[in-house]
Amino acid sequence: MSALRSIGVVVTTCALLLGCTSVYNLPANVPLAGASLDPNLDAVFKDAAEQDDLLIGFSFSGGGTRAAAFSFGVLEELGSIRMRGASDTMLERIDFLSGVSGGSVTAAYFGLKKRAALSDFRERFLLQNAEAGLTTQLSLGTIGRALGGGINDSRGFTSWLDANLFHNATFGSLRNSGSPRVWINASDIYNRVPFVFDNTAFAAICSDLSKYPLSGAVAASAAVPLAFAPAVVQAFPGTCNEPLPPWVARAAANRNASPMLSAYSKAVMRYRDGAVPYIKLMDGGLVDNYGVSALTIVRESSETPYGPMTPQQAVRLRRGIFMVVDSKVGLSGNWINTVEGPEGVDLIKAAVDTTMDASIGSSYTAFDRTMKDWQSSLIKWRCGLSAAERARYGARPGWRCTDLQLFVGRLGFDQLDPARAAVLEAVPTRFQLPQGQVDDLMLAGRETLRASSVFRAFASGI
Repeated sequence: MSALRSIGVVVTTCALLLGCTSVYNLPANVPLAGASLDPNLDAVFKDAAEQDDLLIGFSFSGGGTRAAAFSFGVLEELGSIRMRGASDTMLERIDFLSGVSGGSVTAAYFGLKKRAALSDFRERFLLQNAEAGLTTQLSLGTIGRALGGGINDSRGFTSWLDANLFHNATFGSLRNSGSPRVWINASDIYNRVPFVFDNTAFAAICSDLSKYPLSGAVAASAAVPLAFAPAVVQAFPGTCNEPLPPWVARAAANRNASPMLSAYSKAVMRYRDGAVPYIKLMDGGLVDNYGVSALTIVRESSETPYGPMTPQQAVRLRRGIFMVVDSKVGLSGNWINTVEGPEGVDLIKAAVDTTMDASIGSSYTAFDRTMKDWQSSLIKWRCGLSAAERARYGARPGWRCTDLQLFVGRLGFDQLDPARAAVLEAVPTRFQLPQGQVDDLMLAGRETLRASSVFRAFASGI
């Protein structure tokens, strides 16, 4: 009986705390307000293969500063690899970056600053305490806030990011800076699908992506449940005239569409028809910690063998590579040694980690299969072109329709020496790490790329 009374006291206390504490975020997006959608935002690979015959994409997984540092090491290594017969490096040839949570910080900053990011990202972000404006300690008060939506709203993190890194830059700033195209991935926790800060989602909600702050997108991508309240994006149905792309309705009605494409297309339709006035976003890793599902959806929704590329890009393309930079945390916790547990924070952490790990296997498998199918479709289409079409699309002398290969690979701690991998996998998922860990992670990023058989095979053929 005393135990039941104790439980009752805890429940009552939590209920009282919940009743007086509500944590939420206000939407940061604005309606199109008569503006037209930017057509340049439609092309995923806007500049890809128009300047050369390569397509280079990387996806940076989540994992706080651990992920940001590991992915930054990969960028550093790319910056040291000279292109044959050219004055630039492979870093300048990146066409596409996708980022989740900590990885989204690196992706967004590099997309904004390009090579200049190599000179100051370590000092401006990796060695800083990005948790300075956040509440990270548990108490009765913070438990009440967690039950009321989240311990932190997004203001502390977005303010820190703008003050120290982005300086109020928007997706318009990112677009104006040129390649690479950058996708920031969050999770729509109502529709249970990826939410990518891209033209598809913002066109569906009749909102102006160019005015959305990068800090807000990164904060949404990193909004761990309970630690943060969901980020909120508002839909403005009926305020824009541009129709949804035809594939949306087609995929939503297609009973044979893949579950991923079907769920996403139905979510987009709900955005447009007003069924979801406020889209609630949390950590992108809840749906896909690799950040590749959206690219799978884009390819599956394409109405052509070459989409989302243009015919000109598809003809000129000779080699492409998509690498996932995986900063997954290792197994942890001593509660496996007792009948009891896990409890409290350990239970929440285990549930979130399980969700994220479960998502990456299926998302990577689907992505790998989609890229293989895309390569086959591209080759078949190219080999079916007439001489006039080849000339119109820019085929050069000596061009061969079968001379095309897409590489897909992953870089992870598990590709290092087991003892070293264990040390790196034990680095906590925080936005504050000691300098020694940051430098170890950066070095690991460089070394895993250098040692990757997939990357070496790609590099040898360009």
